[in-house]
Amino acid sequence: MNYFKKSRMKKIVFNILLLSLVATHISAQSKQSNPTSVKPNIVIIYADDLGYGDLSCYGMKRIQTPNIDGIAKEGLLFSNAHSTSATCTPSRFGLLTGRYPWRQNGTGIAPGDASLIIPMDKGTMASTLQTAGYKTAVIGKWHLGLGTKEGIDWNTAIKPGPKELGFDYSFIMPATLDRVPCVYVENQMVVNLDPNDPITVSYQNKVGNDPTGKENPEMLRYKPDPTQGHNQTIVDSISRIGWMSGGHSAYWKDEDIAATITDKAIQFMGRNAAQPFFVYFATGDIHVPRYPESKFRGKSGMGLRGDAILQLDYTVGRIVHALDSMHLTNNTMIIVSSDNGPVVNDGYFDRSVEELGEHKPAGNLRGGKYSIFEAGSRVPFIVKWPGKIKAGEKTDALFSQVDLFATLNALTGQNLQAADAPDSYNLLNALLGKDKKGRAYVIEQSGGLAITKGDWKYIVPNNMSSYNKETNIETGNDSKPQLYNLRNDLGERNNLANKYPAIVKQLASLLEKSKGDIRTRK
Repeated sequence: MNYFKKSRMKKIVFNILLLSLVATHISAQSKQSNPTSVKPNIVIIYADDLGYGDLSCYGMKRIQTPNIDGIAKEGLLFSNAHSTSATCTPSRFGLLTGRYPWRQNGTGIAPGDASLIIPMDKGTMASTLQTAGYKTAVIGKWHLGLGTKEGIDWNTAIKPGPKELGFDYSFIMPATLDRVPCVYVENQMVVNLDPNDPITVSYQNKVGNDPTGKENPEMLRYKPDPTQGHNQTIVDSISRIGWMSGGHSAYWKDEDIAATITDKAIQFMGRNAAQPFFVYFATGDIHVPRYPESKFRGKSGMGLRGDAILQLDYTVGRIVHALDSMHLTNNTMIIVSSDNGPVVNDGYFDRSVEELGEHKPAGNLRGGKYSIFEAGSRVPFIVKWPGKIKAGEKTDALFSQVDLFATLNALTGQNLQAADAPDSYNLLNALLGKDKKGRAYVIEQSGGLAITKGDWKYIVPNNMSSYNKETNIETGNDSKPQLYNLRNDLGERNNLANKYPAIVKQLASLLEKSKGDIRTRK
């Protein structure tokens, strides 16, 4: 039966039966093995555009996020953790490669028809965990390119992609939710594709006769912001970036995305419960276009963005409940974080701006997505591993998502190859709450670069725009050097560069050395 036409009840029954069988198997196996000798399952829940102030465990007042808060209450909450970048594609690159994305050309925000960005001649987080005996999966938003530079044929096996990077299983949205093609790709093949209605995608010119937001605005669920260009092919009553024809039977429905990918994650965990597994679960809830399930729409009082935060929290709850039902909780490390900071209007008039009220998605930080200020890349980061991480703790340790590669390899007893993950450090003690300091310094990216060491943050001067009018976000760009003492001025309001030129020089020198120093392992 067509996957997308199955009733919700059949999905629920299937998952209940699967969880029951797995629980029985795990219970029997646990009597025969020493649980301390089993490598932990690893689940990374990677939110999209979730801000530092968007969770109640980080101070959100307007709505509550009880499921994510529950992970914090049972685990460790970081106050000073960072994505590598202030936008999605480079952050995902840094996470999976252990390499700062600014070291490689072509790691900006990828179009939907981009070729594979991650090199296949070096290890990835997934491939090294695969070597350690893990079954690996990527489920949800990909946005790291697929195929070769010669182009992608969406109607045949799409490769290279996640499989060639170490993922045993993949169920992905190829790009991001506001870019075509708006289809799922499962293990290299577009799901539910009708061979008589082949897919064509273009980011250069219109293809086919499908309606567009520009030509057919009367067909839209809500209007795109005319200054941001989300007015091309219409899919599910929402106009996207890029043109697409064909593939109509394979189109996703936006309100079903969260449930669909969560079902896939739970099913993967169930199939592989008898061995260690790694799930990179990349949700798209908060990224535009926002259209969560009907049970969340209108419930937050904060527009569709707030409703999407409620849906994200519910999704996290489903993952946690599944692990509990399979008796896998005690041997599973869960990490919840975000790819970059928040943005409210990012292309569509969905009333998220009008209904934001007094809520501050970035909390007490300055900037947001696309910004070199702290709100661009200082993100929520919570980790839970019962019995290994003390419950209800908070840490100020400096941590970067680029460090997860080396850290998880250390956790699983792997030795990285010489050229792998050059910017990733083993911070296992920080991840477990035993080291309160973390890494020595961190480099942040959003167009330009910044470096933070100790209390001090230096932003490299540049001539790019200081303000993004379309998103109403300060970018942090300035033609003059910027220096902030984050201990006393987390909001980055008092530029101390003229007062402390020696510190500026020291940090600038360290950044330049880091840019030219590609670390290799012996």
